[in-house]
Amino acid sequence: MASISAQTYTPTEEAEIQQWLTTSERLRAGEDKPSILETLNGHLASRTTLLGSKPSKADVAIYETLAPIVAKWSPDERTGEHGHPHIVRHLDFVQNSPQFGLALKHDQKVSVDHDDVRHVKPPVDAKAEKERLKKEKAAAAAGAAGAGAGNKEATLVDRTKEKVREKAAEVKGAAAAAVAGGEQPKKEKKEKAPKPQKAPAAAAPLSPALIDLRVGHILKAINHPDADSLFVSTIAMGDQTGDDTTEYEGQVCRTVCSGLNGLIPLAEMQGRKVVVVCNLKPVKMRGIKSSAMVLAASPKIKEGEVDDHKGPVELVSPPEGSKAGERVFFEGWKGEPEGQLNPKKKIWEMFQPGFTTTDNLEVAFNASAVEQLGKADVGKLVTESGGVCTVQTLKDAVVR
Repeated sequence: MASISAQTYTPTEEAEIQQWLTTSERLRAGEDKPSILETLNGHLASRTTLLGSKPSKADVAIYETLAPIVAKWSPDERTGEHGHPHIVRHLDFVQNSPQFGLALKHDQKVSVDHDDVRHVKPPVDAKAEKERLKKEKAAAAAGAAGAGAGNKEATLVDRTKEKVREKAAEVKGAAAAAVAGGEQPKKEKKEKAPKPQKAPAAAAPLSPALIDLRVGHILKAINHPDADSLFVSTIAMGDQTGDDTTEYEGQVCRTVCSGLNGLIPLAEMQGRKVVVVCNLKPVKMRGIKSSAMVLAASPKIKEGEVDDHKGPVELVSPPEGSKAGERVFFEGWKGEPEGQLNPKKKIWEMFQPGFTTTDNLEVAFNASAVEQLGKADVGKLVTESGGVCTVQTLKDAVVR
């Protein structure tokens, strides 16, 4: 294994290195430490280094952050049933391998007792496990079918009894009528009461508040494997676990594809806060399902010009201290967003032309750009905590 200085890295590996450097900073800040350690331990379970086999500055950064922490761990925290043995093994490898160039003295290293292993996961017989799951599934299906058949049989018996009772009552009534010499009175038909009509649901008033805008925290961003113009980001945005979410570093996230590759450096996408549109219908982009959209600003296209999508482009930044999932709205237009925008109603397409930036580099909504509103108000894009969302340099820009 060559030393760090002799290594070359692909753009994807460079992005992963940047991601781990961000993780190191988050650990130093004490941010959600247990879940990050759990993710890191799992990641290292099948890898010699963070990249797999190549050494990198990310390994050194993680070592320098965790060495003083791991040095204080008890044996159970290191190799117990709920410990992090792969982190310990990685730190020991980094501090003793010349490839990383640490050149630590013996008393500077984390003391590691290789013989003190408190817990070893029992080996899993894959074939036996598959057979067990198959039997459990079959038993559950048989139980459900049996219960269904029993209910059906009981229902049939009940209906049969009911019909017998009705027939007996008819025969009895006919006999009584014959003895009396009179005709059996005809049953009067009961008029059915008309069903009450449900009042139609009141349509939500037209407003940019119908668009679900939130603060998102990009935990990881990589190049799309099949599209040169796309990034694939893993973004926490305050969701509960659901069909369009995944879990990363202990947080519920969505996968988001953005056409920003070549416009924004991949390194600038790592670990940063952004503003995301959360209630657009998910779409597949070159085989990867994208479940939100990252807001970015670009210059307005002048009349007669063609949008060549060459930029410049700047991400919309929420105010410092914003938290993932925090609601974002335009001043004067606060309201409850729709669960998921109906593509046929073109809500996003209606209001997006009003998304712009001001001379103060603040993101705002200009109502005069939306004829259906009949207003000319301008409201800044703010978070629940009161800060204003901004861009770096683009004034009077398009935000989308």
